[in-house]
Amino acid sequence: MSVIVAGGGLAGSEAALYLADRGIEVLLYEMRPDKSTGAHTGSDFAEFVCSNSLGSTGTSSASGLLKEEALLFGSTLMKTAFDTRVPSGNSLSIDRHGFSAKITDLINNHPNIKVVREEIVKIPQNTPAIIATGPLTSDTLCNDIKSLTGEENFHFYDAIAPIVKKESVNFEKAFYASRWNKGEADFINCPLNKEEYENFYSIISTAQRAELKSFEAKYFEGCMPVEVLASRGKDTLRFGPMKPVGLFDERTRKPEHKNYQFYAVVQLRQDDKEADLYNLVGFQTNLKWGEQKRLINAIPGLEEAQIVRYGVMHANTFINSPKILNKTLQVKNRPDLFFAGQITGVEGYSESITTGLFAAINMYRLLKGEKPIELKPVCMLGALIDYITFEGHKSFQPVNSNWGIIQKPENFKISKKNKEEKSAVLSDIALEYTKEIRNGYFC
Repeated sequence: MSVIVAGGGLAGSEAALYLADRGIEVLLYEMRPDKSTGAHTGSDFAEFVCSNSLGSTGTSSASGLLKEEALLFGSTLMKTAFDTRVPSGNSLSIDRHGFSAKITDLINNHPNIKVVREEIVKIPQNTPAIIATGPLTSDTLCNDIKSLTGEENFHFYDAIAPIVKKESVNFEKAFYASRWNKGEADFINCPLNKEEYENFYSIISTAQRAELKSFEAKYFEGCMPVEVLASRGKDTLRFGPMKPVGLFDERTRKPEHKNYQFYAVVQLRQDDKEADLYNLVGFQTNLKWGEQKRLINAIPGLEEAQIVRYGVMHANTFINSPKILNKTLQVKNRPDLFFAGQITGVEGYSESITTGLFAAINMYRLLKGEKPIELKPVCMLGALIDYITFEGHKSFQPVNSNWGIIQKPENFKISKKNKEEKSAVLSDIALEYTKEIRNGYFC
């Protein structure tokens, strides 16, 4: 009994390890390093190509709830993410190289996984398969997917933020703090006054962007390039990635500083276990590299910043899942073929991991002659799958975990006044349901 898993990213790695741990022989196809995606930097499995943060860990947040559901369902990658965690307040941020190295070691040394380092150019015809080739799926495979499904793929652009060396940060201007002093002071903060911000805004407003491919760019709102945000208005960044609310330099703070001490703030988040590298939070960009350097050096504290990775932008691909997939992540007209990860229209690391896990769970059940599971949208994973398979979308676009997609009890409304309390109620319902599914079906 064997399964082909196409793609060695987060979804594919999770699916391969789940099946292999249960005695299924897995052929794991990964085209790197022979063929690059344009965004990956190496050949390790489960590489984090954009931010190194998976978001909040608290289960009263949508992102944190999804992580807990993944752990309850037995996710190897989510456990490894916690094992390779680096300081970032209440968020789960990882040592991206350490994480990928651990997953690569697990895969390479698993007796039930055979790694095939070549591009898979066609959908397997006579073997059960999980397609988890991600948003950077090759054009060749995309064309075969189109032939199989009869549906056109969509495209949108994704962007990556720059990374700098901590040793090059000027801490006479920068300081460590977390917003509202919640948790440890894990973020480096570079404050700007009004004059400095206006200079920064002038640079970003006139900076040259790298040329994109010929088809029209469709930006994903959850990963918007910083220069696109800036183009929406002079103060947009100050209410977004550069918001100064709740950030204080205790060396210079005065009693009257209650909400604001600065006009704007750029935050840097730890990117590796050794705390040598930090990425600019929310600064994904498609500016030309020379322009990026000019912009970063205009930030107080980063005048001499050593940039170890510049931001880049790449086209992401996802299928029209509402027309193609059912709620088990199976292709509607071919039950032994599953899709998982960002190619399905989920957006985010945790979302990729959990859909890879769910596809593997249902593949395993299918191979055992059992009925695949459909999750109710009362849990976050169920809500994500319900969203990407809902046929009533006017315009289907990628989605993160969020409270807006989860099913609420009757007469349940979330108001700003008690939003946290009601989020906690939804979280309790979701976790109780997840445990029932886990205990009743496959654990």
